[in-house]
Amino acid sequence: MQDAGFVRQAFAGIASRYVLANHVLSLGIDCLWRRTTAKRIAELNPQRVLDLATGSGDLAQAIQSACPQAKVLGADFSVPMMREAQKRQLRSLIAADGLALPFQDGVFDVLTVAFGLRNMASWPAALQEMNRVLRPGGRLFVLDFSIPRIPGIRQLYLFYLKQIMTRIAGWITGKREAYVYLCGSIERFPSGRDMESLICSNGFSSATSRQLTLGIASLYEAVK
Repeated sequence: MQDAGFVRQAFAGIASRYVLANHVLSLGIDCLWRRTTAKRIAELNPQRVLDLATGSGDLAQAIQSACPQAKVLGADFSVPMMREAQKRQLRSLIAADGLALPFQDGVFDVLTVAFGLRNMASWPAALQEMNRVLRPGGRLFVLDFSIPRIPGIRQLYLFYLKQIMTRIAGWITGKREAYVYLCGSIERFPSGRDMESLICSNGFSSATSRQLTLGIASLYEAVK
């Protein structure tokens, strides 16, 4: 279980500097990951997309650009983060908890969550709720950090994650303790086949994973 209260407070404290910190810490590669996700979603030609844990709206904006015909709705439980999304002219935004979404069953063609499932209070409960609001045959996309498996690269990344990233993020945002938590959560978060199994055990019929940038991030696609 994640500490939802701490997560809410942490994101409220870093909201105004969150995008800058992400771009600096990933050397801008996070933009490529989102474009890759949006490009895959565009192939499905969806009409209704929910971007859960939308944060500052980076992925929702990328999806809207790739799928101009789709209605893209961003949802987040952090109002300060959604204020950042409003600055990107994202008009369709709603305050919502991922564990209790205010939508009827089966209303979305695609649901995305980027760097957000990891911080939800219960991963199984969140996945079950995502499954509920997707239509039969709808797709779930989970984009998140993972730990590289390549020897040498793995050790270097873990050193960067624990010793360097938290210091840089703390300098940028003034909230190092938030990034100590966030970086620690990356190690605890399941990846690869473990994540595929978690997704499938919570209502999805199939799940595949794709490593991005040597496994620093992973993109999961699942079918309801």
